[in-house]
Amino acid sequence: MEHFLTIKYTIFNNFDELPESAKNLMKEAIKARENAYAAYSGFKVGAAVLLKNGEICIGSNQENAAYPSGLCAERVAVYQASARFPEETIEAIALTGTAKEPTQHPVSPCGACRQSLSEYEIRQKQPISIYFMGASGKIIKTESIKDLLPFLFDGSLL
Repeated sequence: MEHFLTIKYTIFNNFDELPESAKNLMKEAIKARENAYAAYSGFKVGAAVLLKNGEICIGSNQENAAYPSGLCAERVAVYQASARFPEETIEAIALTGTAKEPTQHPVSPCGACRQSLSEYEIRQKQPISIYFMGASGKIIKTESIKDLLPFLFDGSLL
């Protein structure tokens, strides 16, 4: 039997269309992007996580000459949030990425980051809103990681 999958997402045509809390979060992600260590790929990514208590934790991608040893901005931010505020709920994450030539195409989380975000969403039993953009231009918002990773792998399968 064939099935179809539909995902829900919102497109904001520019930064000014974002809700105020999302604008502030994306501004933090943009600042974090500037601190990325992207010596090999030149692809800089910044992320900012908003916690229920109002705290914002940031992250930027950190590359390494041994590529698998680096870490993406989203995981740096989420892991920092969990280390600093282990019982706090993650409400939203904003991320922005760009190559040496600024891109206006929204940059979504990679597969490893999607899986990591799913772990937190499952653990907290509450969806995490995800906003993502390139250097500028349109911003995409999903209400949950399930919109980006519909057949996610979780601990119930172990």
